[in-house]
Amino acid sequence: MVVSSWLYVTWAAAAVNIALLSSLTYVWGRNWLQFHSKHTLGLAGFAVCLLAENATALYLFYWHPLVSEWIAAQAPVAHLVIGGLRVLELVALAFLVWVTWD
Repeated sequence: MVVSSWLYVTWAAAAVNIALLSSLTYVWGRNWLQFHSKHTLGLAGFAVCLLAENATALYLFYWHPLVSEWIAAQAPVAHLVIGGLRVLELVALAFLVWVTWD
């Protein structure tokens, strides 16, 4: 498989997203256990869902390279868009982490 540099960016963004979401899940989950607020439970649930989505994406694009090859061959624009969305999500999560840990 020939790996484009954009695919490396997609992998890295998904991996960093997983790390950021793990930290957010920890903080929001700990806050829910302390305060039992629906708001913190909702944030923790949101983080868990996005964590599962990013783990699935990393699996599909890294450990299951046939999917990535197929997307790159059949719809190269979709391959770029998927990576772009992953990077955009990384920026949004970085902002959330900054606000949460501040």
